Amino acid sequence: MMEREARYQGLGRIGVVEVAATTPGPGQVRVSVQRCGICGSDLHAFRGRGMLPPSCPGHEMSGIIDAVGPGARGVREGDRVTIEPLSRCGRCRHCLAGDYHLCGGLQFLGLGLAGGMATHLLAPDYTAFALPADIDFELGALSEPTAVAVHSARLAGVRDGSRVLVLGAGTIGLLAAAACRHLGAGFVAITARHPQQRALAEALGVDQVLSPDDSGSVSETPDAVIETVGGEATTVSDAVYAVARGGTVVIVGLFEKTPVFEPLIMLVKELRLVGSMVYNRPASGGADFEVALDLLSSKAQVLRGLITHTFNLSNIQEGFETAADKKSGAVKVLIAPNA
Repeated sequence: MMEREARYQGLGRIGVVEVAATTPGPGQVRVSVQRCGICGSDLHAFRGRGMLPPSCPGHEMSGIIDAVGPGARGVREGDRVTIEPLSRCGRCRHCLAGDYHLCGGLQFLGLGLAGGMATHLLAPDYTAFALPADIDFELGALSEPTAVAVHSARLAGVRDGSRVLVLGAGTIGLLAAAACRHLGAGFVAITARHPQQRALAEALGVDQVLSPDDSGSVSETPDAVIETVGGEATTVSDAVYAVARGGTVVIVGLFEKTPVFEPLIMLVKELRLVGSMVYNRPASGGADFEVALDLLSSKAQVLRGLITHTFNLSNIQEGFETAADKKSGAVKVLIAPNA
C-alpha cells in the first residue's frame, strides 16, 4: 500500500510523490488528513523566500485517526481531530510550565518533520485535539491559525473593554480580530488592503476598517496593536506610533528584513514590544488550541467565509498559485488530500 504526499520541487513548483505506507510508532497516531491549509510560511518557501523543507509541508490540518501506536494515550481510531503541529521534549522547564513552544528541542510538523499535505500524517499523541461535533474538517483546518491568533491576543493582554488595532487582514489578521472580540475587546479596528479582506472584516463585526496607509486614523487609541503583515512592511513603526502610551505591540508577521522603527518613541511611550511564537498552554485559561476551538464553534458561520478555495492533492500546484495571488480573491486555501 502506498501513500501520497506533496513535496516542493524548486522555486514556484510543488508536486506529489508516492511513499511507502506509514505505521505509527510508540506514542504516535496516524491521521488520514481530510483538510490542510496553505499558510503564509508555506508561500514564503514556494516563492523562494525561505528554506524549502526537506519533507512534506503543511501544518494546518484536520482529519481522522486511523491507526494508534503502542502506548498512545487519550486517542483512539476513528477520532476526528485537529493537530497542534509541535513535537517537543516534554521534560525541559519550558515544556513543564506549558510553554512548550519555547522548548530547545522543538520541531514542527510540516517544516522539519513531515506535515499534512499528504494522505496520511504521523504525529505524537499529545498533538491531537478532538474536534467538537459542530466543527467539520474545513473549519477544523482553521484551528492552527486561529490558535496563533488567540496566542497573539493573549500576549496583547486583551480583556473586557480593551481597544485593539490589528495591522493586516490576511487569515491571521482576521482571526486575530475575531480572537480579540472573543476575549472581550470593546473596540477592534483592522487595516485591509483587498476588497475580500475588507468584506470579511466587516462580516466579523470589527468597528473600523482602515486602509494600510491610514492606520494612524484609528478612531480610538488602541491599548494594543497586533502586527500580522511582516515581509518588508513598515508596520512595526506604524504600530509604535499608533498604540497608546503604556501599550503593547505584538509582532506576529514574518519579516524578510529587519523592520525600522523609532526606539525613542517606544521609550517615551514606555511600550512593550512582544514577539508572538505560535501557541502554548498557559497556566490558566486553557491551551490556545482549546480557546481556538471555542472561537471556531461560536463564530462558525462567519469564519467559514475565510475559506475561499479548496483543491485536491493532484491540483496542489494550482492551489499554491491561487493562494499566492491575492487578485484571485484568495484568503484561506485548503488542500483536501483524500478527496
